[in-house]
Amino acid sequence: MFGLETGVFVLLAICLLAACAFEFINGFHDTANAVATVIYTNSLQPTQAVIWSGIWNFIGVVTGGVGVGMSIVNLLPVELLIDQNIYHSIAMVLALLLSAIIWNFGTWYFGLPASSSHTLIGAILGVGLGYALLPDNTTGVAAVNWGEAEKVFLALFLSPLIGFGLAVVLMFVLRRSLNKDMRKQLFDEPHPGQAPPLWVRGLLITTCTLVSFFHGRNDGQKGIGLIMLILIGILPAYFAINTRLDIKNLQPDLTTVQQKVAMIDTKLLSKTDLDRIQKINASIASLQPAVTTGNYPKGGGMDIRKALLTISSNTKQLIGSEDVKLSESDKSALRKAATIEEEGLRKYTDHAPFWAILMISLSLGFGTMIGWKRIVVTVGEKIGKSHLTYAQGASAELVAATTIGLASGLIPGFKAPVSTTHALSSGIAGAMVASKGIKNLQAKTVQSIALAWVLTLPVAILLSASLFLIFRLILG
Repeated sequence: MFGLETGVFVLLAICLLAACAFEFINGFHDTANAVATVIYTNSLQPTQAVIWSGIWNFIGVVTGGVGVGMSIVNLLPVELLIDQNIYHSIAMVLALLLSAIIWNFGTWYFGLPASSSHTLIGAILGVGLGYALLPDNTTGVAAVNWGEAEKVFLALFLSPLIGFGLAVVLMFVLRRSLNKDMRKQLFDEPHPGQAPPLWVRGLLITTCTLVSFFHGRNDGQKGIGLIMLILIGILPAYFAINTRLDIKNLQPDLTTVQQKVAMIDTKLLSKTDLDRIQKINASIASLQPAVTTGNYPKGGGMDIRKALLTISSNTKQLIGSEDVKLSESDKSALRKAATIEEEGLRKYTDHAPFWAILMISLSLGFGTMIGWKRIVVTVGEKIGKSHLTYAQGASAELVAATTIGLASGLIPGFKAPVSTTHALSSGIAGAMVASKGIKNLQAKTVQSIALAWVLTLPVAILLSASLFLIFRLILG
């Protein structure tokens, strides 16, 4: 298949299976974030809740695109993403996948709602740092794309703060805006075995649906990004660029980039920015033969990908440079042509075949229906001292859905990985605090969750770096 040697084909199958396993574990690891509130408020039976959540996770992945997944993949530098040694790519993918699976499974086993996003990002950073430690590598810390890492860290840092703050505000608004009868229905603790009033039940099922859908759109894209990392690394001739698009259509965006870059006053630039312009122009020149004729060698896809990513990354850095003097309209045109995921030049590098999207959708959807109970108990019973009320459940899920939805592309041009776990757990904590103050939180559980959050990145980085060095030694 694809002309691969038997050994490489087996390794490809193992890598794809590991990616599906990560997304499967992600499904039952994060299911609690969507179903805990509807289960603990008796809005849905557990079986109904997890099946419903699984379906909407599936729909979220299928309709979500690939922008979030590519924002994680791009934590790695261009040089590592275009390494044409298949065994190097396999070592990279196996290291980050196995380390993410090990930590995710371990935290699930102990019932800790740790972040799958943090785990995956830590694993990717670990691969980058492991690459920096190789004897034949001289790039050092440049083996991690720190510019992309800062944006990802900011999104992950802000999501729990936003979840906590919005939940407090929403609880306050509900108390002030509802009439006495509705307020009593919404803020009373659920009665065992008794479903809530119909309008409350509808609200809770709606928020469960939204969290599930946006979880699929955000976390599912991370799995798609992993699949593409595997396919591009092992089968670059088929997947390095989107072969479904006519390469001649690159010309308008390349022309825009070339024209806008030519407008920059080079007298004001640092040597670094001048080097960036040189790289952009050299990459555009290297693309012209293929763009003009519409043809390129079968093995030339990786070279085209390298040129496009070089243009994109250097253009992004130029736009952010204080020395680059362009009008806002020129910067906007340059940004749209070269840097935005799934638009302009990036349409050719940020892509995924439908079968890969479907494979991740099914893995996440089935995972959602299995193994949910451990973390549901933590989310539903152990964060707050009192039983979860209808208002607390609805508030936490609404703010979680809003946070994840905004990060999944509801804001045009903005796609970033956020933690569903962080957003919802902090939302529940905020709702508990809004009801009875800080004393309403169970300190031991909060400390355990915080410890898992703190340890996730360093453990994933260390584990992934170690596995990467071991696999590189074994695979050569």
